[in-house]
Amino acid sequence: MDQDLGQLVQAILIASDPSSGVLHQQALEYLSNIQQNAANTWRLALTLFVERGPDGARKYPPAARFFALRVLDEFLDNRFEPLDPESFQTLQQALISYIQSEYLYGPAEANATFLRNKFSHTLTLFFLCTYLEQWPTFFADFFTLIRPPESTSQATFNPHISLLFFHIVLEISGEVADQMIKAARTYSSARQGRDTRVRDAVRERDAAAINEAVLTIVAEDVKRMSKLRKGDVTPTSKGELDQAIEVVDWGIRTFASYVGWIDINLTVTQTTVPLLFTLLSDPSLPIRLATSVALTRIVSKGLKEATDKLQLIKVLSLGQVLDALETKTRAEQAVRGSEVDEGEESYREALGRLLNVLGLELSKLVDEAPLEDVRNEALQMLNQILPVMLRFMADEYDDTCSTVFPLLQNLLGRYKRMRKTSSEPLDEQKRSFLTSLLRVILEKLKWEEDADPEDMDEEEKAEFDELRKDLRTFMDAALVIDQNLVTNALSNLALNTLNAYRNGVTVKWHDAELAVYIVFIFGEINKTGGKGRTAFCQTPIVVAREKRKETDYSEYPLTKHGEMLYALVESGISGYPHKTVTMQFFETVARYGDFFKVRKECIVPTLQAMVDNRGLHNQDSKLRSRVYYLFHRFIKEDRNEISVDLAGSLLESIRDLLSIQVELPEVEDQEHDILSEAVNNPGSFDAQLYLFETVGTLVSLFYRTPEQCGALLQSVVKPLLDELSVNLQAVKGPSDVLPILKVHHIIMALGNIAKGFPDFPSPLPEGYVLPPLDVFNQAAQAILVCLEAMNIFRVVRDATRFAFARIFATTGPNITHLIPPLMANLLAHFEPSELIDFMNFIGLLIHKLQNDMFDVLDQLIGPLSSHIDALLSQPVTGTDDQLTHVDTKRAYLNLLNNIMVAKLYDVFTSPRNKGQLEALFTNVQRFAEDLTDTSSQRSAFQFLNRSVTAWVIPVDAGSSAQAPTQGIPGFERFVYERLVPIAFSVLSSPQFNLKDGQMLVVLHEIGNFLQTVSKTRDQEDAALEFASKLRELDGKTFKKYLADFVRASRPSS
Repeated sequence: MDQDLGQLVQAILIASDPSSGVLHQQALEYLSNIQQNAANTWRLALTLFVERGPDGARKYPPAARFFALRVLDEFLDNRFEPLDPESFQTLQQALISYIQSEYLYGPAEANATFLRNKFSHTLTLFFLCTYLEQWPTFFADFFTLIRPPESTSQATFNPHISLLFFHIVLEISGEVADQMIKAARTYSSARQGRDTRVRDAVRERDAAAINEAVLTIVAEDVKRMSKLRKGDVTPTSKGELDQAIEVVDWGIRTFASYVGWIDINLTVTQTTVPLLFTLLSDPSLPIRLATSVALTRIVSKGLKEATDKLQLIKVLSLGQVLDALETKTRAEQAVRGSEVDEGEESYREALGRLLNVLGLELSKLVDEAPLEDVRNEALQMLNQILPVMLRFMADEYDDTCSTVFPLLQNLLGRYKRMRKTSSEPLDEQKRSFLTSLLRVILEKLKWEEDADPEDMDEEEKAEFDELRKDLRTFMDAALVIDQNLVTNALSNLALNTLNAYRNGVTVKWHDAELAVYIVFIFGEINKTGGKGRTAFCQTPIVVAREKRKETDYSEYPLTKHGEMLYALVESGISGYPHKTVTMQFFETVARYGDFFKVRKECIVPTLQAMVDNRGLHNQDSKLRSRVYYLFHRFIKEDRNEISVDLAGSLLESIRDLLSIQVELPEVEDQEHDILSEAVNNPGSFDAQLYLFETVGTLVSLFYRTPEQCGALLQSVVKPLLDELSVNLQAVKGPSDVLPILKVHHIIMALGNIAKGFPDFPSPLPEGYVLPPLDVFNQAAQAILVCLEAMNIFRVVRDATRFAFARIFATTGPNITHLIPPLMANLLAHFEPSELIDFMNFIGLLIHKLQNDMFDVLDQLIGPLSSHIDALLSQPVTGTDDQLTHVDTKRAYLNLLNNIMVAKLYDVFTSPRNKGQLEALFTNVQRFAEDLTDTSSQRSAFQFLNRSVTAWVIPVDAGSSAQAPTQGIPGFERFVYERLVPIAFSVLSSPQFNLKDGQMLVVLHEIGNFLQTVSKTRDQEDAALEFASKLRELDGKTFKKYLADFVRASRPSS
């Protein structure tokens, strides 16, 4: 045994030292084996833990003894049958002896305090295994240890044994009653049953004695605390007061752990209630926190009878107590001022949680109690605590404020339900409460005055945004209950603040920000307001869409929101010397573009603020980048209200911002491609792209004067083209990162300028003024030159696709002659993932250009299909390859379907491509049969469905007006022999699971396909007739019918 112990201790010491090399891993494996074989090694572990040396101290080091407890835990945990008598007696005697020597007469592991909690857990596991049958006197035996023998000098309970007792009861409560612990571990019916039996046995046998012991120890140490604090007794040791506080703290925690699962008559008595209320205001913070948890659990304890629950709440009288304590702690908070005491704030949080639970329990009685008297009394008590709830909610610390949110949500939910069932005006009590609530919400919506949002980290900002979101939820609920009350409160606050600022009154920054924020959110909160222009002015009738442009909205009075926005612009608050206020102004005006259509005089001052040093020319790059987008959004929304003079002025004001700056990121890992990193992390350039789009929008407003429009566009584009040429010449190889990025950025900018112009209409309306095609053609040619020279760089290929997609959308079919060289250069070098982007790009062009894409597709579809075949035939070597294969297949099918939808399917049967048609269908058939990719299956059957419509010659093709202009002779046989069987093979596959929603979609698509086949060949009646003849005719007659049926089914030659 000694040799084994020595070997085990040595292994533990080696395992705790990673520098031991090979021995370290061997030691870990050895210890793992010891622990896994706990059924055989537990005796060794027990000796290792309890054995004492010649000096009476524990023989082995703490790390070794901790491991020994882990082995014992492994042996005892998940054991649901009694131990054999010999093992039980060995463990029982050893553990009792250890408790006596270490806790009763010894230092209670003073040199290794972490062993105390571990031992408590081990002893609890032993208790769970043995209490029901082998050690029913566990608690009685333990109680004899708590009170020291008369021969000792101690006059109180032994503190070490008391704390051990508390820890054990806490552990037992956690194991048998804590739902969070139960939910965290794997469910076991055997364990659940055992724990339930143990809990019931403790209730029956020992609950009263446990509760009495806990409260007696607590009460005695409370007296000792009081005397030591007053100096009535001389402490026998330096830490005697701290020890007494520790005992009371853990005693109350223990009490809290079992109040939920033992008889309430034991825990709530004439003795316990005064004791708890005394401790709730004790000088010791841990004791106060523990007491608040205990009271919370008492209040939330489930009782069968509503009358019993109401009586419990009345006995506790927590409403008055919490009112007094909230007032007291708030006064202390005010005295502390700017000094933060996190401990005391956590106490206010605990009180808030206690009030929240009390309110929820009262609310439950109001909603569910069967007796009206109980409901009325509970409602009265609930109304009494509402002012206290609002005071907690008004706490400057958000964690304290949010403790009462569940109660408030519950309360507002009841008010909303009452409003739905009653048309009576809101009674004065509820209206008064809502008024006070709104006052608190509006105060809590403010930033703290000394806060600096610009200097906050993202987590702090996110927390404040989340608080605002919660508060707005409550405001929304209050609006449902009393709309006028809420909208008046919000508009009054915003208007008063904005008017005060306009009149020169000093307004604090957080008050100013709140006023602007209210205007910002008002459109969301006031859900009964109109839409579009009618949200901001009171029109007598709904204005028809076609008459909106000619209607003069300035003669109509403004709505509340309209008044707030008008005051916002007129107040000049956009010039407030705080970035947070300024940014909130820009966010607000960009959000409500329709307002400026009814008060056009507000457009110029708003745009002036956006363009000058408050916005686009602000020194703060972060603010400037955000305003790029907001400016774009405003111009896009109100482009029709902007005169050409204003547009010209705006263009001149922002010319200096059109210089493209390239930002190179810091790349720590040399293996990373700095070019890709720079494109993926472009800094402010992403935001600057919005500015280039806005430039396009402003230039397009000059469409009535094409020459001026072209000249303005040329004045913007030419500097970019010159810079593009310079940087193109500077690129000598892949190491020239800066000029390559400059080329990429300029191409993107040119594309976004085109995006700012309206899309080319199809069909072209009479009198349509074309955009400056020569300038766009010039830009497109320049981009194509760059692509030809730099097509080895993916970033240039990506930027070219981006730009051309936007240029084609603006110019329509007018520069389609550039498509063939564009396609050739894009496909000269490409990565597999680019092929997906390329096909999406082609799909976009098909949508924009329709029939003008026929020749391009005729040249493209054959080589593209070959590329796809080659890619999909490559072996899949990993997850990335698998994703690329799936995405490529889906993009290819989408392209095929786009071609069919655009009625460009003749490209498949053109002289150039008809030889590949069968290979195309072979691929699509394979996709249709692949049950592992239902999305592609669905697209494949869509293509087959459209193919039938396009190429199957209907039976009555000669007379049908719906017949295609040119079918494919014999295609119907191909449909019946190859395609229809595929549909049924998919449906009959064991892997086709109709409970899978994706496969159900495939089923619907197969149904569409089969219906199209049937209707195109007009065989519904023929099928019914065939089934009828098969059933009715004799053999000879049916054979003659069958021959006639087959002849009739075949197309005439």
